Amino acid sequence: MDKLIPDPPTTSEAQDLPSETLLKDREAIKRALDYYLDPPNQYTATSRRPSTMFLVAPNMDTESLLAQACESLASASVMASDFATNLIGPQRNTVLAIQQIIMLAELAVNRALDNVDPQA
Repeated sequence: MDKLIPDPPTTSEAQDLPSETLLKDREAIKRALDYYLDPPNQYTATSRRPSTMFLVAPNMDTESLLAQACESLASASVMASDFATNLIGPQRNTVLAIQQIIMLAELAVNRALDNVDPQA
């Protein structure tokens, strides 16, 4: 049975191709490799602009902001913990790690809140 695959071009045929075609092919290959292997960073500080849809009131005091952040982190910690109870294996470990990071952030915000308004 004959194969339908053509023979590769000989070196003389490759030399017959114009050098412009070879340069265009190399440029196209380089662009494709750069696109897939080194994509542009979409999350650089210059390209990201926060939405102004939701704003924190500019006259809010630091203590109120920290108290709100502390409550939000506590809620997120509880939600992550509850979510982890329904998972098994690596997914559960990942959610518990996220919950621990939230808890550490909550501790830091609590300490900052204590520094702003010491109860002692």
